[in-house]
Amino acid sequence: MWTDLTTILVALGDIDTELDKLKDDSIFEPPTQIINEDNVKEASRLNSLGTQAHKDGKFSEAITLFTKAIVLPGIADHDRAIFFSNMASTRLALYEQQAGPTERFEIDDSMDQRYRALQDAKQARNLWSSWWKGHLRVGKVYAALNEHEKAINSFERALALDPANDEIKKALDESRAIHSRQLSHNHLNPELRPMSIPERLNEKEQKFGIDPEDTLLALRFLGEVDPAVADLTQGHRYEHGDIDVKQNYEAAASYFSKAASQNNAEGLYNLARLTDLGLGVKKDHNLAQKLYEQAAAQPPMYSKLKNFRNPGVAEAEHALGLRYAEGIVVHKNLQTAVYWYERAITHEYVPSANNLALMYYNGIGVQQNLDKAEQLFDMAAKKGDANAMQNLAKMLLDKNELQMAKIWYDRACEAGNIITQTHRPIFEKLLHEKQQEIDQCPPNTVKRINATGNVSESCQGKENVYKQTDQSHVYDYKILIEHANRGSVTARKMCDALKHLKQALSISKQAKTLTENEENTFVHELSLCFRIEHIAAQFPTMEIGRKIDEIVDRVLHRCATDTESASGVSRLDEDVRICYAVLHMDSLREIAKFLGPCQQKYPKSIYFFQLSAVANCSLGQYETTLHDTNTGLEIDPHNYELLYNKAVALRLIGRDMSETIRAYRAFLAAAPKDHRKVPESYYAMASCYFVHEKHQDIADNAKKIYQQGEEAEKLQLPCFLPYKSNNKTLIKQMLDEKSSLNAESPTPVISNKSRLINPNRIAVILEHRKWQNGLLQARDNSVCPAVYTSRKPRVPQRTAKSLIGLKPITIREMNPIKDHVYEGYVLSVTIIGEAYSWMPSIHLVIEDEHLDCIKICVYGFPEDHGEYFTTKVFRIGNKMNIINPYLRIGASDKIPVIRVDDFSSIMMQSESEYIVNMCRCCGEANAPHVCSKCKQARYCTKECQTMDWELYKHKLICKKQ
Repeated sequence: MWTDLTTILVALGDIDTELDKLKDDSIFEPPTQIINEDNVKEASRLNSLGTQAHKDGKFSEAITLFTKAIVLPGIADHDRAIFFSNMASTRLALYEQQAGPTERFEIDDSMDQRYRALQDAKQARNLWSSWWKGHLRVGKVYAALNEHEKAINSFERALALDPANDEIKKALDESRAIHSRQLSHNHLNPELRPMSIPERLNEKEQKFGIDPEDTLLALRFLGEVDPAVADLTQGHRYEHGDIDVKQNYEAAASYFSKAASQNNAEGLYNLARLTDLGLGVKKDHNLAQKLYEQAAAQPPMYSKLKNFRNPGVAEAEHALGLRYAEGIVVHKNLQTAVYWYERAITHEYVPSANNLALMYYNGIGVQQNLDKAEQLFDMAAKKGDANAMQNLAKMLLDKNELQMAKIWYDRACEAGNIITQTHRPIFEKLLHEKQQEIDQCPPNTVKRINATGNVSESCQGKENVYKQTDQSHVYDYKILIEHANRGSVTARKMCDALKHLKQALSISKQAKTLTENEENTFVHELSLCFRIEHIAAQFPTMEIGRKIDEIVDRVLHRCATDTESASGVSRLDEDVRICYAVLHMDSLREIAKFLGPCQQKYPKSIYFFQLSAVANCSLGQYETTLHDTNTGLEIDPHNYELLYNKAVALRLIGRDMSETIRAYRAFLAAAPKDHRKVPESYYAMASCYFVHEKHQDIADNAKKIYQQGEEAEKLQLPCFLPYKSNNKTLIKQMLDEKSSLNAESPTPVISNKSRLINPNRIAVILEHRKWQNGLLQARDNSVCPAVYTSRKPRVPQRTAKSLIGLKPITIREMNPIKDHVYEGYVLSVTIIGEAYSWMPSIHLVIEDEHLDCIKICVYGFPEDHGEYFTTKVFRIGNKMNIINPYLRIGASDKIPVIRVDDFSSIMMQSESEYIVNMCRCCGEANAPHVCSKCKQARYCTKECQTMDWELYKHKLICKKQ
C-alpha cells in the first residue's frame, strides 16, 4: 500500500526523501505485534550462527542463516530489522569477495549482491526507522554503488539519531570526501592531470619557451639550497612514474614523508594528499587533516629564496577550506572555509578564488554579493582556472554582456574544460535566445533589465534567516547597555546573551581540561546565550571555537550513552542539543534531520521549532518551515521569531501575497521596534506588491511601505548599521526606474568606485610599484648595483606603418593565459603608472577604454634616450596606440603583460589628448591635491589620496624631492 501511495504522491509533486520521513512517522507503525517466544529464541540462535559465519568468511552460509531467521513468524520488527541489517552487511562482503580488487559500480541484474543488500538495508530501516544502524547500512550500500549523495543523506539521518557515533562519522567523512572530488571534476581538468617530469618540462617549453635544461639547472640549485627538494623530486617521480621509474605510491609517500619530517610545506601537503586518498599509505582522513594544518602553518614565502612562494602552503589552505566547506573530519563551518580560501587567495592559489566566488554568488556562508563574485571569477579566470572561465561566462550571460560571455566560454573550451565543451550547444542556444530577446527590446527596456537583473535574481532565491549577515557584526557591550538603559528591548536581550556567553567563555579558559561538572555548566551557559539571542555568540579565535565544539561533542556523547535515565530526557541533554544545533547550523541538511528527534523528545521546547524553521527555510523547504512555525506558535502564539520565519516562508512560496503581508504585519505587531528584521519586513512587503501587482495604486503603496522601512532603519542599533537588504536594493531600483529610463545616456557609465577596488587592478599596480621600489633602492645602493636579465620573446612582433586597416582591441578581449601576438589590431591606452628606470626595459601600467589595466614592458629603444622616454614621453596621463600588441605570459608567475620589442609599434597620441594633472588614483584630470612628500602624485580628493596610500601602497614609490 505504501509503495502505491508513494508513487501517487511523487507524481503529484512530493519529494521521495520527504516521503521517507513521513513513512518513518509513528502513525504508520503497525499495532502491537503477537510474539512467538520459541521463534524468537530460534531466530536469535540463527542470527548468532550467521554472525559467526560472517566472521569466518563463510558469507553464503551466513546469508542462508539470516534468511531463515527473517522468515520465522512472530518476531518483533526491531529484531527482524537487525537480521536484515546483518544480511545486508554480509551481501556486501560477499560482493567484495567475488568482485576482487576490480571496482564495478553498475548493477547488471537483480541478482547483484549490492542490489539485494540495498533491499535488505531498506527493509531494516523501514522496520525500525528510529534505529541509527538501519540508515547507516543503507548509506554503506549506496557508497558501494558509488551513489555518494544518497549515501550522505542516509549517513546524516543516522547521525541525527546518534550524533556521537564515530562509526557513522567515519562513513560520512569518506562519502563526503569522495562526493566533493566528484563534484569538482578535477579528473577532467587538463591542468591537474598527472604528468611525469619530462612531460611537465615539455609543456613549459611549449607554453612559455623555457628551455628544459634551465628548469633542471634551477632544480639542482634548489636541491643544494634545500635538501628536501631532492626528496620532493623523487616523490613526484614515483607518484606519476618517469622515464626510468615505475609508478610506486609507497615509494612516493616515503619520499614525501622525508621532506615532511623537515617541515617542508610541499612534503607535508603531498603526504596529506596521499593519506587522504589512501595511496601508498593507510587511508586516514584525520591524519590528513593534521598534515594539512601543519603545511598551512609554514611560512607562505620560501625561506631559502627571497620572493618565491613556498609550494604546499596555499594548496594546504585550499584543502582546509574545502574540508570546512564540506564538513569532512571537521564540523562544517562556512566562515572558517571563507577564512582558509581568503588565505589561499592571498598566497596566489587560483582555485580558491573560484570556490569563494561561488559562495558569494550563492550567498553561502557570506552575504550574497554578485559584484564580489564576478571579481573573484574574473581573477581566477584570468589566471587560467577553466572552471572560473565557465562560471564567469554564465554570469556575464545573465548580465546580458553577450560578447564577453562568448569570449570566456570559448576560452574555457580552449583550456580543455571537457564539461564546458560538452555543454557548448546548450550555451550557444541560450546565447542566441538572449540575443533575440535583446534585439526585440527597445534600448531603454534592455537598460532596465540590465540594471535590475542581478538584484532581482538575488531576491528570488531562498533566504537564510539565520547566520548569513549576522556574523560580520562586532557587538560592543558598552554601547548595547547604553541603549538597553534607554529602553531598547533588543539591546537588553543582546546584553543578557553576552553575559551568559562571557560566563561560558570564562569556564572554557579556566583549564586545558575541564571536569564533567564544568563542562555541564559551560553547556548550560552557552545554551542560555543561544536561547536569548544566538547572534551574540561570536568566538574570539578559531582555536576557541574548536575547543567549544569539542566540549559540546563530549557532553552530547555522555548524554547519548547515559544509562541512568530510561528516556534520556534531561535539562543537560536539551541544553547540549541546542548548542550542537546552533554551532553546526552550516550543516543545514544534517541539522534539519537532527532537530526532528529533538522536537519529538522535547515537544514543549519552542527553541527546537525555531531552529528547525530556520534550517528548513534555508534549505528551501518552505512547506516544512510552515509546519515548524505553526507547531511552535501553538506553544507560544506571540513568538516573533517564529512569526518572522512564517512570513518569509509564505513570501517564498508565493501563493498568497495578501496572507504573506498579514504574516509580516503580525510579526511587526509582536516584535520590538528595533528588532533587526523590522526594516527587512517592510522591504519584503513592498517587494510583494511590486512582484505580484503592477497598477499605479500598488506602486504608491509599495513606496509608502518602503519609506516605513527607511524610517525603521533609524531605530536600529548601531551594530546593525549600515543596513543591508537585497529587497531594499530591488525596490529602490524599481522606484527609480522611471527617472533612470528618461535620463539619456549615450554611452555606458563605468563605475570608478567598483573599478578602483577591483582585485586585478590592485594586483597589477601593486606588483608594478614593488618592482619600481626595487629599482629605486638599487639605484640608491652604489655598493651593490642591480643586475637585470630578460628572456627573448617567443614570437617576433611586426609593426605596421599606419593605423589604417587595423582593428581596435581591448585588454579584456586578449586571452590572459595565451602567449600571442594580435596581428592586425591596435590597442589604445592611457599611461597610469610611470617608470623610474629603463633597464632592461621601460615598465609602465596602462589602462584602456574599459578602464582595465595591465603592465607593459617596452624594449628596443635607444638606451641613451632612456631617461628622455621615461620622463618626457611615457608620462602619466599620456595616451598611445600599440600596434600588433604582444601579450606575453610570464614564465614563472604566469602574469600577462604587454611586451613591445619593436619600438616603432608604439604611436603616441596627440598632445591634446594628454590628461593634465591626472589623479594618481582614479584618473580624473586637473587634480588639485599634491603629495606633500614626493611632490609628484596628484589627487582629485582626499579620499583618492587615502586609497592610493592604503590600498595601492603609494609609499613604495613616494620619494622626497
